Amino acid sequence: MTALSEYQRLECMGLWRETPEAQRREVLVSFGDATLMIADPRSSLPLAHWSLPAVERRNPGERPALYSPGPDTTEELELADELMIAAIGKVHRLIAARQPHPGRLRRAMLAGALVGVLSVAVLVLPGVLVSHTATVLPMAKRAEIGRAALADVARLTGQPCSGAEGLAALKRLSDRLMGAEGGRLVVVPDGLQETRHLPGRMIVIGAALLARDDPAALSRAVMAERIRSGQRDPLVEVLRFAGLGATFQLLTTGNLPARSLSGYGARILKEEPRPVDPVTLEGALAEVGLGSSDGAAAMMVAIPDNDWVALQGICDG
Repeated sequence: MTALSEYQRLECMGLWRETPEAQRREVLVSFGDATLMIADPRSSLPLAHWSLPAVERRNPGERPALYSPGPDTTEELELADELMIAAIGKVHRLIAARQPHPGRLRRAMLAGALVGVLSVAVLVLPGVLVSHTATVLPMAKRAEIGRAALADVARLTGQPCSGAEGLAALKRLSDRLMGAEGGRLVVVPDGLQETRHLPGRMIVIGAALLARDDPAALSRAVMAERIRSGQRDPLVEVLRFAGLGATFQLLTTGNLPARSLSGYGARILKEEPRPVDPVTLEGALAEVGLGSSDGAAAMMVAIPDNDWVALQGICDG
């Protein structure tokens, strides 16, 4: 068994005694690979190694927690650190979940393990629940949440522009700039000067950016927003806004509560976009054949003249 990756560098102070007659001494406790290592905090010399699966809790539910390395030992370790206590408890719950349970459905076993993981996540670090949920959601659900977020944005910007020729040109631009990973570009008429990103590989473009009559600026803005969305998962940002209760409901039922994203549009429209490293931006543009060595003229290849005219009229009909 290997210790859980999120606890690989976990350390805390504790009180340890080798026998009931010995005086308790302060020690450094480290959560290691399949063991708890107990060491002298001054010299760092190991005093004991306890097997994580064999560690026993002597006073469940009480604080400070008391542990022993097994049922027939005299050693005792006292811990008050909540994160270390939760880590040991999580190991034991995962071990128990992996044990065979004749007569129970595999589905029930997996559900029990999931509940254990979620309980620790909520107790120890709420961000773990959000990160875990974002990791397991399929792309179709991400896209659905992205559309829900866009609906809240549209309350302030107006509905996405839908001119037929403009949409066709926008799709061709998306294929060029978003590449094999796919994505969706959306233009809104008001309230946004440049771009924002949403879950489901969606980038929202303000019509004001098209009004500048600068195809190169549009291409660079879209690519910069694509880089931002890759640096920080937009679904994590949405779930943090929705809250732990909504995130837990999404994980367990597959749906966010109604109105859990109310106000999200106002929030992202007010936020200043994070700066993008110019070298990173130029590299990303070069990957899709839009390097800047020839200046703005090279950028315009991404948007032919006919498509640019169609894009500028996308909100007209």
